[in-house]
Amino acid sequence: MTTQELANQYYALFQKRQIAEIYEQFYSADIVCTEPEHALAMGVPTITKGIDAVLAKSKARQETIAEVHSFFSSEPVVGGSYFSLAMGRDMTLKNGQRLQLAEIAVFGVKDDKIITETFFY
Repeated sequence: MTTQELANQYYALFQKRQIAEIYEQFYSADIVCTEPEHALAMGVPTITKGIDAVLAKSKARQETIAEVHSFFSSEPVVGGSYFSLAMGRDMTLKNGQRLQLAEIAVFGVKDDKIITETFFY
């Protein structure tokens, strides 16, 4: 599978909010996720290694959300073995805070799997 094909399939599943399927189908067991330094203030580690740790981080984040009002994703832009998406959500957290999050995500691909993901927000 080419990076473009993987990116297109990722995008199609993301539009359907089938995040679990994305993790199952496309993420390497050795995935490395990098978040910006200011994520630490929100309790999010800047580097997460391994699919189990990435899944646990994702689950912990989802548990803080009461309602997602809307979400968006741009179509993927591919360069070599990387693709990126602009994405975001308008949500209300369980603590009552309404939050609009917009970010750029860059994914590195090798052997038909996402091996790195880096978020900028």
